[in-house]
Amino acid sequence: MTPAGTVPIPDIPLAMPQSSLNALYRRIDLRVATLLAVSYLLDTMDRLNIGFAQRQISERIGLTPQDYGFAAGIFFVGYVLCEIPSNLLLPKVGARRTFFRIMVLWGLTSACMGLISSRYAFYVLRFLLGVFEAGFAPAAMYYMTSWYPPGRMATAISIQQIAAPLSGVVAGPLSGMLLQGMDHVGGLDGWRWMFVIEGLPTILMAFVVLIFLPDRPADARWLTPAERRIVESNASSAGASHHSFAAVLRDPILYVLAAGYFCIIAGIYTLSFWAPSVLRQAGAHGDLQVGLLTAIPFFCGGAAIVGWGRRSDRRGERRWHCAGPTLLAAVGLAAIAATGGSLPATMLALSVTAMCLYSAYLIFLSVPSQFLRGPGAVGGYALINSIALMGGFFSPILIGRVTQLTGNVNAGVLCMSVVVALGGVILMFAIPKGRLANTDQMPPE
Repeated sequence: MTPAGTVPIPDIPLAMPQSSLNALYRRIDLRVATLLAVSYLLDTMDRLNIGFAQRQISERIGLTPQDYGFAAGIFFVGYVLCEIPSNLLLPKVGARRTFFRIMVLWGLTSACMGLISSRYAFYVLRFLLGVFEAGFAPAAMYYMTSWYPPGRMATAISIQQIAAPLSGVVAGPLSGMLLQGMDHVGGLDGWRWMFVIEGLPTILMAFVVLIFLPDRPADARWLTPAERRIVESNASSAGASHHSFAAVLRDPILYVLAAGYFCIIAGIYTLSFWAPSVLRQAGAHGDLQVGLLTAIPFFCGGAAIVGWGRRSDRRGERRWHCAGPTLLAAVGLAAIAATGGSLPATMLALSVTAMCLYSAYLIFLSVPSQFLRGPGAVGGYALINSIALMGGFFSPILIGRVTQLTGNVNAGVLCMSVVVALGGVILMFAIPKGRLANTDQMPPE
C-alpha cells in the first residue's frame, strides 16, 4: 500500500548477475561510446587531412616545409587557448549542447579551408579550427567517466578512441581519391574539394549527437531506474577529491602525467602529419598510392588498441601497459629514420610504431580517472589535454624546421624518437603500479 496522492517507487534490485552487468555496459558501449567514436572519427579526419594535401597545397599556394609545419602546428595554439574555458562551460550547458556547438563550428571551418588562397589565410583558418574544436576530446573523456567504472574505462575508451587510427584508414584512401580524382573538376584544385567534402559530414553528425546522446545516465530513457542507479554508483566520477578547478591546478601529479602525454601526442602527430612525406621519400608515388599506403599503419594501430585495452582491463594494470608501448614506439621512430629509403622496411616500421603509440595513447586516457574526482575534474581533463596537445604544435614545427635544414624528413623523425623515449620514462614513474580495484559493485540499499 502507498499513501494517497503519491506515486509508487519501483523496487530496485540490489543484485545483478555478472552476465547482466556485462550486457548493460555493452548497451552503453553501443549508445554512448560508439556515437562518440563516429564523432571523433570526423574530428580527427578534419584535423589531419592537411597531411595528405601537403604536396598540392605547397605547390599551388607556395608553402615551404617550414610554412606547412607552422600551419599544422598553429591549430594547437588555438586549441590550447580555448580548451579549458570550453570544458569549464560543460557542466552549465550540458554534454549534448557542448558537443553540438563544437562539431558545427569545426565542420564549417574545415569546409572553408577549401576557399583559402594564401598561406596567411591557411594559418588563420587552422588557428580557428583549433579554437572551435577545443574541448571535444577532454569533454568526451570526462563524459565517459559518468558512465563507466575505472576497471572498464580502457575497454570503453578503446571503442571511442579506435576512431583516431581509423581516421587514418578512412582519410588516406578517401583523401587520395579526392586529391587525384577531383583535381581540376569544376575548375577547382583537388585539395579544395577534399576539405569541403570531408568537412560537411561533421555538421550532419552534430545533429545526430544533439538528438540521441543523453547528458547523463539519469537522462537515458533506454535504461531502467535500477540500471541508472547501478551506472551512477559505479561511475569513475563518483566521489570527490577535486572540489574546484583551483584544486586541480594545485595537484602536481597532473602536470607530470601531462608531460608524459605530451611526448605520446608528439609521436602520434609525427605519424599523422609526416607519414605521407616519409612514404614519398621512401619511393611511393602519386596521391592515391600514398593515401592507400598511409592507411596500413593506422589500420594496425586501430587493431592494436582494441586488444590492448581489453588486456589492460583484464589485468587491472595501467603502468606498463602505457609506458612499455611508449618506449617501443621510440624504437620504432628511430627505425623509420634508419630504413635507408626502403619502402617495405619503412612500412613495417611505421606500422609497428603506430601500434605502439596508439596502444600507449589509449591506456593513458584511462589513467586520469584514477586521480580526478568531483566538480573540478572536468577542468582537470582539459588541463592535461591542453598541456599535452602542445606536442602537436611542437612536433610538426620541429620536423618542418629540421627537414628544411637537412632536406630529409627522417632527420626530424629521429629527433622525435628521443622525445617519445623521454615520455616513456616519465610515465613509468608517474602512473601508479599495481592492480586496479574491482569497481563493478552494486549500490547500497
